[in-house]
Amino acid sequence: MSDESTAVPVTATVPVAVSPASEPAMGREHELRALHEMLRIRQFEEKCAELYSAGKIRGFLHLYIGEEAVAVGALQALGREDAVVATYREHGHALARGIPMGRLMAEMYGKQEGCSRGRGGSMHVFDAETRFYGGNAIVGGGLPIAVGLALADKMQQRPRVTACFFGDGAVAEGEFHESLNLAALWKLPVLFLCENNLYAMGTRLERAQSQTDLAAKARSYLMPGEAVDGMDVRQVEAATRRAADGVRRGGGPAFLELRTYRFRAHSMFDAELYREKSEVEAWKERDPIGVLTRRLKESGVATDAALAAIAQSVSDEIDGAVRFAENGTFERVEDLAKDVYTPSEPRSRSQELR
Repeated sequence: MSDESTAVPVTATVPVAVSPASEPAMGREHELRALHEMLRIRQFEEKCAELYSAGKIRGFLHLYIGEEAVAVGALQALGREDAVVATYREHGHALARGIPMGRLMAEMYGKQEGCSRGRGGSMHVFDAETRFYGGNAIVGGGLPIAVGLALADKMQQRPRVTACFFGDGAVAEGEFHESLNLAALWKLPVLFLCENNLYAMGTRLERAQSQTDLAAKARSYLMPGEAVDGMDVRQVEAATRRAADGVRRGGGPAFLELRTYRFRAHSMFDAELYREKSEVEAWKERDPIGVLTRRLKESGVATDAALAAIAQSVSDEIDGAVRFAENGTFERVEDLAKDVYTPSEPRSRSQELR
């Protein structure tokens, strides 16, 4: 059942019920860390928008502003041994996963000090050290990758989870159904995390999906499927922890529909003519950072001074990341073809004639 604190605003037409109804408990330091991580993502994205407008960041740019509770809550419930597969709106996941902000910003600049040596850019962030496997520009493209990673873990009998993030638009893709079907058939250790922000680019959910209860689609493949308030970091972490624990114990795949909302346009090229400003403002009243900040202040967990110190530390980190990226270097032109083709030994004349 839903209550006023978890209900989706009336401007949304998806089912409003989310679970669990009870509010999970979190320790003081844990909640402050969650706030810190969400602020890091918010300020990083706002800085990226500024740098994009200044021509420092090029290509496509999809911002995560408004959805921070999903990445932070989910990734706090996973271990370092687990794998993460994300979408093209993945800066928040990358930061929450532990990729250093300087390396991520350098990647945005296209500098070779970036986590993908500047070759990935905004949509293809990759970092083997943190087991962060993209960053995938193709809608739904990460789903089969996640199934493959989970299959490898099962065959090697490794007790870890592959967490796969994707948007509601991916649910209309064929690989969504293929991936969930195989994961269920083979009882693979994969956790499907659908970030339902109501819009697949500019197409509203009910205009593309006859069944808007996306968790019900997962249950049709005989796996646990649950809808969660994606604007509340507590709810996201608690639901992810429960689901991941079940997957890790050998229960097979699980699915969470994380109902959230992006406050910015689909991308920096988007004129955003498909939704009313009043709808965006209604959702901003449930800003996950604002919700947690008020909760911490009202409960006496954090003072204004403590919150100001957190904000300042994040601002300082942002400044340092920009300096790191600005001081980075572009790859040499003569090196651009490296890793495009597999190196081969020179062939003898006799081999060429065969």
